[in-house]
Amino acid sequence: MKPALLVVDVQQGLCEGVGAAFDCAGTIARINQLSRAARAAGVPVALVQHESQGDYLRRGSRPWQLADGLETAPTDLRLAKTTPDSFHKTELEDLLRGLGVDTLIVCGMHTEFCVDTTCRRALALGWPVLLAQDAHTSAGNAALTPHQVIAHHNATLTGISSFGPRVQAWPTEALVAPGGPLAPAATA
Repeated sequence: MKPALLVVDVQQGLCEGVGAAFDCAGTIARINQLSRAARAAGVPVALVQHESQGDYLRRGSRPWQLADGLETAPTDLRLAKTTPDSFHKTELEDLLRGLGVDTLIVCGMHTEFCVDTTCRRALALGWPVLLAQDAHTSAGNAALTPHQVIAHHNATLTGISSFGPRVQAWPTEALVAPGGPLAPAATA
C-alpha cells in the first residue's frame, strides 16, 4: 500500500464563531496524530484549503488560514480549492498519481460537504479510501446533530460499492498502530 493523507479544510473559520464545527480541538489533535505518523512513515500529507470569492474563507483572510493548532511541515503539499471536491479544478489528482499513491486516508472538515464529496470523487477516480472515522467533524444542521452527521457518513460512505474501490472507516489509533497504514516501515 502506498497511501497519502488528505487533510481537508481544517481552517480557522470552521473552528470559531456560531457555525464552528464540533470538537475542533479534539479533531485537530487526532489529525495531528495522523499527520505526524504519516510524515514519520514517509507518507505524503496534502493540506487542502477551501477559498471563496466572498468574505468568508477569502484567500489570505484569518478564517481562510489553517486552524490554530494544526501542525504542518514544509514537505506538506498545499492545495487550494473552490468547491467541496478537493479534486475539481486542482492539481491533486496529478500530484497523487505522480507520487504513485494507491490509497487515500481522508480527514478534515466539514463531514457532509467537503469530506464526503472528496471521498466520493476519490472512489470515482479509482482510489480506495480509509476514512479516519474520528478525525472528521461537522457543525451539524437543523435536522442532525454533529454526532449524527459524523456517524451517518461513517456508515453511508462505507456502504458505497458502485465505484469498485471502497471506503473503510478506521479509528485514528488503528491507522497509526504498528501494522497500520501510517506505521513506520520496519527496518531490518
